[in-house]
Order: sequence, then C-alpha cells, then structure tokens
Amino acid sequence: MTNFGYTLMTEQSGPRELVRYASAAEQAGFDFEVMSDHYSPWLTEQGHAPYAWSVLGAVAQATSRVGLMTYVTCPSMRYHPAVVAQKAATVQLLSEGRFTLGLGSGENLNEHVIGAGWPAVETRQEMLTEAIEIIRQLHTGELVTYRGQHFDVDSAWIWDLPEQPVEIGVAVAGERGIRHFAPLADHLVAVEPRADLVTTWNSVAGAPTIGEPARAVGQIPICWGPTRTPRSGPPMSSSAGSPAGGR
Repeated sequence: MTNFGYTLMTEQSGPRELVRYASAAEQAGFDFEVMSDHYSPWLTEQGHAPYAWSVLGAVAQATSRVGLMTYVTCPSMRYHPAVVAQKAATVQLLSEGRFTLGLGSGENLNEHVIGAGWPAVETRQEMLTEAIEIIRQLHTGELVTYRGQHFDVDSAWIWDLPEQPVEIGVAVAGERGIRHFAPLADHLVAVEPRADLVTTWNSVAGAPTIGEPARAVGQIPICWGPTRTPRSGPPMSSSAGSPAGGR
C-alpha cells in the first residue's frame, strides 16, 4: 500500500505559513506530513529556517488525522539525544500517537553552527548509533544513566511519556549503512530512489520487514500550477514539494 505525504519545507517558508500549509494538506487528502529540521536554508534565496520542533507542536494542534514525521533530525550535534527523546515524546503526546521520529547522521550545513567541527562519516554513524540507543532507553520510561564513547546521560527520566511508543525511521544510503542501521530502526528513510535499498534492508537479519511492519519513506520533487502556460518547445518539469512513502 502506498501512502502519499506532503513536505513542510522549513527552508522555504516561515512558521505561520508552514502551519497553514499543514492544515491545507490534510484537508486536501494527504496521508502524512514530514518536516525538515534546518538551522540554515539550502540557498540564501530560500530565506527561511524556523525551529522545526516548535512548528511541529503547532502542526500537531492544527491537524487531527495525518501522520507527522521529522525528515530528518540529527540527534548528535545540535541536539543531545536525551533532549531529542524528550522532544519526540512531547510531540507524540500532542499529536495523539501520529508522530514518527526520523533520524539521520546530519549535514555540515546545519550542524557546524555549534562550533564542534564536522566528524568523519564513520564517527557520525557511531554517534547516531549511540543516540538511537539512548532514545530507545529513555522511551521505556526507566531512569537512564548511560556512558558511551560519544555521549553520556546522567540520571535522565522522561516525565511525560506517551503510551504509544515513538517509532524511529533512519535515513541510510549504501549497503554498509543499511546493514548497520536496519536492525536499530522501525522504518527506512530512503535518500535516493533505488529499489535495492528496500531489497537490501529486507535481507538484513533482525530488521523489520518493509511492507509489514516497516515502511520505506522517500521523496520526489514535483511542481504544480493552476494554469497551463503555453510553450514553444517541449514540456519541462522542475522543483520541489512532496514525498511519497510506500508500505
């Protein structure tokens, strides 16, 4: 079964507009909505970068049916994973069980702002692994103390925790990344349109099978206009907006 979603792009719109778009997308019949989590836009001309988690809280109240998802959040640089666990639990409560936590290893564009440098990919994947472990432990409702290679947690407890656990999607690319993260995740976030990502994922021991119960979530850029503009040459297509997720 294929579900169709809408991307709330924090690089292209301000927070009030994003909430309006979210409500309109739900009314138009989209099944779910994902939101980028950027500190800076991709291009200066885009001109926006509101705080995604505040917007998600507002969207959770402005909508009632659609699924919500971060697409994606880096839980290892700008945010400590213990804080991400708290934020995800809160959004899950506000949305009454409609939220999926999409995670990734981050991009220099957004994460450099804290002045901690930009680790190599192997280090970022180690950090993401520890972050997922911490978030999973905190979402059990237990008091957590954790000592890792990259992160420490000292007597942390999520006070407002939803009864329905927050499921985690992980953005992966390449066979090595899939084989490492598939057993740690609930869903695949595909960063490129390749069917072999799903095939490889489903071949990994311990990974949830895509189709049931896992989902593969991907994104395609589309362009739509209310009128047709006459052209002298062949038709062309371009730019951005909504993802399609397949079950």
